[in-house]
Amino acid sequence: MPSTKPLGVGFIGSGFNAKFHMLGWIGVRDADVRGVWSPNKKNAGVAAAYAKKLDVGDCKPYKSITDMVADPDIDAIWITGPNQARIENVEEIVQAVESGMGTLKGIACEKPLARNVAEAKKVRDMVKRIGVQQGYLENQVFTPQVETGRNLLWARGAATTGRPYLARAAEEHSGPHMPWFWQGKLQGGGVLNDMMCHSALVVRHLLTKPGESLSTVKPVRVTGHIASLKWTRPEYAAKLKKQMGNEVDYTKAASEDFASLVIEFETDDGKIALGEASTSWSFVGAGLRLSAELLGPEYSLAWNSLDTGLKLFFSREVKGKAGDDLVEKQHAEMGLMPVVASEAVAYGYEAEDRHFVRVFLGKEESRLDFDDGVEVVKILMAAYQSAEQGKTLGFPPKGIEQFVPQVAQGTWHPRRA
Repeated sequence: MPSTKPLGVGFIGSGFNAKFHMLGWIGVRDADVRGVWSPNKKNAGVAAAYAKKLDVGDCKPYKSITDMVADPDIDAIWITGPNQARIENVEEIVQAVESGMGTLKGIACEKPLARNVAEAKKVRDMVKRIGVQQGYLENQVFTPQVETGRNLLWARGAATTGRPYLARAAEEHSGPHMPWFWQGKLQGGGVLNDMMCHSALVVRHLLTKPGESLSTVKPVRVTGHIASLKWTRPEYAAKLKKQMGNEVDYTKAASEDFASLVIEFETDDGKIALGEASTSWSFVGAGLRLSAELLGPEYSLAWNSLDTGLKLFFSREVKGKAGDDLVEKQHAEMGLMPVVASEAVAYGYEAEDRHFVRVFLGKEESRLDFDDGVEVVKILMAAYQSAEQGKTLGFPPKGIEQFVPQVAQGTWHPRRA
């Protein structure tokens, strides 16, 4: 039965991603951000203070995940911490619930669900064991432009001239904020594992009729390619090491900073559709650029997050500190600059958080659960396999359940590749 009591939400993780969700919470009803845990006590306190400043809940830092789960004020957990801590974090949640220390209505987990298929299935199975609702957090399928355009094209174009046959999606910026993202052994790969989870799901989402399951658009072949275009160049490897610390040395152990993927789908009515996706940490522009296209027999959709309705101009005489106040991953502070006025809304965080709050309160059916998260990881691992073997692979390819990319093993060499 739907709950009338506001959902109390606790965050695992206190960094960039957690704060984006908190910012999106301004537009979320029936839920409050009440807690945050981080292995760094100071960071947890800063994130809790940020949530209070936004007035999205009486948030406090917790000493442990167990303490947060045990608090009756916490009804659901949002997992937004680093990939390498995913299994450990979920194990502590599950142990706290199974030992009777606390109860939860739902667990939402940021993309990717885990670093490889074996880990993703472990996360899914542990959470299913305690019988709570699951939410796979994938903000880009909730972006207003993608949702509005998809619904209109299917209702008007596809309904009269036939289903769409080609979708494209890309996410590009100049690189992540934190050192662990750059380390293949920690993160699970490079830009493909970090960001292709967005684009691979967006193309499948666009090709799926609204209201129908993703399973109606089945991946059958995958072609992946990865490369290091920028950050292994000596001058940029040195710059990266200076910014991120000695553990990030791309002259010795590099991750890919560009990836492309073509997915061939078979639809439930026997037709073929294609999804093209690309991701980059080597993009130079105003800042983060998200884009998508959908094409059918007599229609098309196009979206670019930097085609904003607001632009500012700063001459050379305007001096200021570097920052991300105009657009995420901002790359300059002068010239003609696009401004994304409400990034948490534009990138889909507000809509996805609103959706999963309603799911955990029993008011909606989940659009994305941990089974979907596992499927996305399978596609990512198939892309890595394809890139390593230099050929198109049938999906799912042999050995996908145990596969770990060379980038994640620390054995990938961009020149040999």
